[in-house]
Amino acid sequence: MTIATLPLARRDLLTRMPLAAAGAALAGSAAGAAAARVPLPRWFDDLEHRTFRFFWDLASRRNGLVPDRWPSPSFASIAAVGFALTAYPVGVMRGWIRREEARDLTLTTLRFFDTAPQGEARSGTAGHKGFFYHFLDMETGTRFRETELSSVDTTLLFLGILFAGAWYDRADPVEAEIRRLAQRITDRADWPWFTNDRGSVSMGWHPERGFIARAWEGYNEGMMVYVVGLGSRGRALADGAWDAWARTYPPCWRGSGATRHLAFAPLFGHQYSQMWIDFRGIRDPAMRAAGLDYAENSRRATYANRAYCIANPMGWEGYGRDIWGLTACDGPIDTVQPFEGRQATFFGYSARGPLGQPDERDDGTLAPTAALGSLAFAPEIVVPAADAMRRWPGLYGEYGFRDSFNPSFRYVEPKVTTGSVDPRWGWVAKDYLGIDQGAIAGAIANHRDGFVWQTMRRSPTIRRGLERAGFTGGWLAR
Repeated sequence: MTIATLPLARRDLLTRMPLAAAGAALAGSAAGAAAARVPLPRWFDDLEHRTFRFFWDLASRRNGLVPDRWPSPSFASIAAVGFALTAYPVGVMRGWIRREEARDLTLTTLRFFDTAPQGEARSGTAGHKGFFYHFLDMETGTRFRETELSSVDTTLLFLGILFAGAWYDRADPVEAEIRRLAQRITDRADWPWFTNDRGSVSMGWHPERGFIARAWEGYNEGMMVYVVGLGSRGRALADGAWDAWARTYPPCWRGSGATRHLAFAPLFGHQYSQMWIDFRGIRDPAMRAAGLDYAENSRRATYANRAYCIANPMGWEGYGRDIWGLTACDGPIDTVQPFEGRQATFFGYSARGPLGQPDERDDGTLAPTAALGSLAFAPEIVVPAADAMRRWPGLYGEYGFRDSFNPSFRYVEPKVTTGSVDPRWGWVAKDYLGIDQGAIAGAIANHRDGFVWQTMRRSPTIRRGLERAGFTGGWLAR
């Protein structure tokens, strides 16, 4: 997220029914079948390495913080740190760095978060009640401007920390310290406090204004908040927290038969939790009643996102069978411009997704991470999309895919600073975003060999959270 979004509580959830055209396209797809085992093209080795290097090159060796974006000057994103802590062992497994290098940078990062100042003060602290501010100053490590204390971004950080605690399993004293710190940092969060006495977890808190009014309800990335909060060995969420969350699902269902799924328009909501937590074959009461699991739900959501782009009800340039993917990402600029006989609204950084789904928004901006973050769910449609986007002029560069592109935005005025505009190919972002890079790296690792999933199965916090949420079957039974 960018500075422009800092004062916002969160995107309002919308619950209108999907377009008939998108539903028809999805119904005719391969939805309902198991995800195919698709070999990756050789160039994916280059993509994976470049994406890994975003984190390895840009992380501060002094405190382990990772910038929200690059090359634009940036504050640190605690969510990007969580993705980075997961990427380092991937680099070890692929032979790009030594285990000792990854271990030492991980320890630097955990020592920072273990000792970073906490408290109610408006400045000079990194967090409060065991949680951390969404954005931190890269140098001082303290709160950046008036950013919120974020429950979900802290959870993304915690997932990376828990991953580190599970992966560094050797007896040497450095790895033993990583394991101790991982447990201590994640267990000291006061989860009941973040519910503000109402049962569901608030999206955030500001020392200036108190809790954000909206809580994690409906189906979205908030599922990881409840799993980690229930799994804590410290001040955990109360029994029934997951059931209360799942009771808010009904307005989110879309489709029927083999296309029926819990919808959330931006694809990141179907990807982030499942980058770390292996939901294949395990079910809570809601999924047992629906006859599927959350992994299958994400696969169907990916097909629905693509089907919407194929239908292209807004008539944007570029959308098609292999050019698709709507999620939260950078955009050209907030402006209204004439387009194909109408006035079209474009946005800067924003959550995007199919019209008719919760958090709908479509301004013609596509993001490679939207498709690639679903590689482990639907490789048979993601690989062709990646191939097509790699050939898009200016989109593939030093750290893999730049964040986003908009083929319809070809305007000379207003001047944009977020990327470049080509009269034929439209706008392409200039930045790489840490959270979007992280989703790509994790999806590739899980598609190749289930690396992140297999590691996180060993986390007592994750197992405890899932079991307290009522999940059974699959790997939990073994």
